Amino acid sequence: MEIGNGPLFVWGLLISSILAQSAAAHPLRHRFYYFTCPNAEHIVADVVRAAVHADAGLPAGLIRLSFHDCFVRGCDASILLDTTPTNEAIEKDSPANAGTLRGLEVIDKAKARLEDECPGRVSCADILAFAARDAAVLAGLPHYRVQSGRRDGRTSLASEVGDNLPSPYHNVTQLIDMFGKKGFSANEMVILSGAHSIGKAGCRNFEHRMLNFSADNPTDPSLDPTYAYYLKLMCTPSETLPNSSRSMPLDSITSMTLDNAYYVGVQMGRGLLQSDQALMTDSRTRKMVKYFARNPHSWANQFGKAMAKISTLDVLTDSHKGEVRTNCRFIN
Repeated sequence: MEIGNGPLFVWGLLISSILAQSAAAHPLRHRFYYFTCPNAEHIVADVVRAAVHADAGLPAGLIRLSFHDCFVRGCDASILLDTTPTNEAIEKDSPANAGTLRGLEVIDKAKARLEDECPGRVSCADILAFAARDAAVLAGLPHYRVQSGRRDGRTSLASEVGDNLPSPYHNVTQLIDMFGKKGFSANEMVILSGAHSIGKAGCRNFEHRMLNFSADNPTDPSLDPTYAYYLKLMCTPSETLPNSSRSMPLDSITSMTLDNAYYVGVQMGRGLLQSDQALMTDSRTRKMVKYFARNPHSWANQFGKAMAKISTLDVLTDSHKGEVRTNCRFIN
C-alpha cells in the first residue's frame, strides 16, 4: 500500500513530530536500552551483586562515586577518566577524591561485560547510575527506577571539584547554598545526607571536633561526650596504625544498612562529621532530622527519588555533546 501524502502519511509526520518534541523535552527515559541492549540493567545488577557479596562495604563507595560524578560537570562519568587529551589534573586527583574513591573496578567489570554483549551501546554514565541504584538496594533501600540515555563526557578537571562538593566542615547555610545551586531544596539536602547511613570517614575529617575545637571547650559541644571520648580513643595514632589510615563508620548504629538510623544518631549527638551534626543545630533542618528519625519508610522512599533526581543532573544526551566510551577510563 502506498501511503503517499494521504491521511496515514500526515499522521505519521505528526507522530514523529510529537516523539521528537518529547525526546527533546525529556532526553532520558526508562528502559532506554530496551531494543539496543535489553539486558543492560540486569548485567550491571549482576556485577554489582557479585562485588558486594565479596565486599559488603562497596555500596557506600558506589553511591559516593555517583554523587561525586554528578555534582561536578553533571552525570557524565567524568570522574571515571584516568586521563584526558589536555593532560590536566583529573577529578580523581582532587583532594576530595584522591585515594578515597571505591567501586571503580565494579564499573570496569560491568562495562567489559556490556561491551561483549552489545558493543558501543551503553554509556559509562548510565552504568554508574544503574550501579549506584543497585548498590543502594543491596544496602537496604527499596528498588527505584533510573532513567537512562546519558552520554559520556570528554573532560575531567580536578580544579572543578572543590567548589562543587560539600565539605565535612560545612555548616547548614553552606550546605543549603551548595545543594540549592544544583536544584535541590533544603529538605532534599537533608534527605540525601542520609547516604551517610553507610560508609566510613577518615579520622582526619573529624578529629578537630575532639582536639582543640575551641580554647574554652576542647571538644565540639554538639558532640555526645561519650561518643567523643570513644572517637578520640579510636583515632589516637599508634606506631602500627598512623592516624592517616584510621577511619570510623559514619553511622554508629547500623553502619552496613542504608536506613534512617543516621538521623537517630544525629539526634543523639553522634553525627560523625561536623556537617552531619550541623543538621541538628539549625532550625531549618532540625525538624526534618526528627521527622526522618521517626519515619523510616518515608525517608527510604524520598531518598530513592532524590537519588534518581541526582542522576539527571546536567546530562549529555546526544553525539554532539558526548560519546559512549568503549573504556570508561579513557575517551574514545
